[in-house]
Amino acid sequence: MSTTFTLDTATSRAHPLPEPVRRLTVPAIQKRKGGEPIVMLTAYTARMAQLLDPHCDLLLVGDSLGQVIYGLDTTVRVTLDMMIAHGAAVVRGSYRSVVIVDMPFGSYEASPEAAFASAARVMKETGAAGVKLEGGEAMAATVAFLVARGIPVIGHVGLTPQAVNTLGGYGARGRSEAEAAKILADAQAIAAAGAFAIVVEGVVEPLARG
Repeated sequence: MSTTFTLDTATSRAHPLPEPVRRLTVPAIQKRKGGEPIVMLTAYTARMAQLLDPHCDLLLVGDSLGQVIYGLDTTVRVTLDMMIAHGAAVVRGSYRSVVIVDMPFGSYEASPEAAFASAARVMKETGAAGVKLEGGEAMAATVAFLVARGIPVIGHVGLTPQAVNTLGGYGARGRSEAEAAKILADAQAIAAAGAFAIVVEGVVEPLARG
């Protein structure tokens, strides 16, 4: 083990350099379940990552960049190449946060194998620590397939913007007992499949707390 020193020219004394900050890992995040709160924010660019990274545990490169950065009307039009370009920028701009990249619409739904091909590109070309994908019970097999092959996954249930064309809008989900039960079942299925975290978006408060 070696130690690096810097020389104080005023006193000619050598002082050890501070230890470099290590990037957090997915297992480190998992160990905090039920304990210290976790902070996750969205970043789209290297500059955003530089500003947010010191205050976060995770940085999510969200497909909402389609609307925020590119002026698109929906995340459905976001491409895998767009996500990879922004994911790589956020990784370059951060030094401690776990970086997760959204899988865009059409890049993972066809089959677990198709999802792995897309996710492997994300991991290789961005340096991110994992991916996020939308969907519940129907995507559980895909989540398990990715996790078994070394790709950490965050799930996403409730309001799923990539399905806006079938949902009919961005209103809150879980208002009826049947819909609430379905969202809960979706979350449980994704967790059982191996997702290390789940985004629960746009659901009524009692369901979110439950």
